[in-house]
Amino acid sequence: MKFGKSYCEPVYLISEVATILQIHPQTLRQYEREGLVTPSRTSGKIRLYSQEDIDVIKSILTLTRENGINIAGVGKILELQARIKQLELSMKQIRNKELNEVSKALVVKKSQYDIIVFEE
Repeated sequence: MKFGKSYCEPVYLISEVATILQIHPQTLRQYEREGLVTPSRTSGKIRLYSQEDIDVIKSILTLTRENGINIAGVGKILELQARIKQLELSMKQIRNKELNEVSKALVVKKSQYDIIVFEE
C-alpha cells in the first residue's frame, strides 16, 4: 500500500493526537517509552505525530483494549508486522527480477526459431 508524503509527514501535536484518539497524553508518552511509536521531534523537542503514527496508535489501542494483549505482546506483534512487510517487499523484488530474467530468456529463445528464407 502506497501513501502520499502527507501520510508520513509529522504535523500533529501530542495534545491533538490525545484528543483525536480520546486518550491521555501520558498514554502516548508511555507508548513512546516502550518503543511502540516514535514521533518526530522539533528543534525544541516538541513531539509531532504523522497520520501513520496515529494509525499505529489506533492498532495498539485495538490490540490492548479489544484483544486484551499486554504492551509486551503488542511490541512483538508490531515487530512481526514490520518483518512481514519487509519480507513481502523482498519477495516482490525477487519476483520482479525473475520476471525480467524470464522475459530476457524468452527473447533469446524467440530468436532461435526465426525463419530463414533462401532466394534462388
